[in-house]
Amino acid sequence: MSDRVIAYIDGFNLYFGLKTKGWKRFYWLDLGLLAANLLKPGQQLSAVRYFTARISGPPDKQQRQNVFLEANAALGRCRMYFGQYQDEPYQCRKCGATHMVHHEKMTDVNIAVHLFEDALLDAFDTALLVSADSDLVPPVAKVRELFPRQRVVVAFPAGRFSKELATVAHGYFTIGRRKYEKSLLPPEVIKPDGIVLRPPASWR
Repeated sequence: MSDRVIAYIDGFNLYFGLKTKGWKRFYWLDLGLLAANLLKPGQQLSAVRYFTARISGPPDKQQRQNVFLEANAALGRCRMYFGQYQDEPYQCRKCGATHMVHHEKMTDVNIAVHLFEDALLDAFDTALLVSADSDLVPPVAKVRELFPRQRVVVAFPAGRFSKELATVAHGYFTIGRRKYEKSLLPPEVIKPDGIVLRPPASWR
């Protein structure tokens, strides 16, 4: 019997890990293909769940994100779940000046809810969690406690690591450069309506 795997991808954690490494060309990722390339022999990918939020930043950044999301949606290899991206005031302790800081909300909660739901429905044998967010330690620990037959393995994005997650999971590894290279979207993705999507120039 094959090992059924559901991948849970923390979008911002994945992105900022790549940004830390300076691997801009890997922003143009095929999320479903990345998940498939992380499987071991004998494993079967049942679903890919991608968690993110639409940014509220400058229009050019919004456009780049939209192109990426639309390209993956066109391929239909993953399901997307959206949290919120909020601007909150922050006061500098040194000078007293106030400016707006961007915060992504709800991704960890959305991942926790779907991880627990899938475990309850016996939808996976192995949950592959692509994240290094230590806020996910409690739901992973609870899944291990309540569903001892099911496994949770953490795939740390490049440039990211959490000792707490590594400790609570059944296993962990870091996604290497070669996996990203093998998981890029094609240079052109054609949507069902015929529109052609290409990676932003700054990502090439």
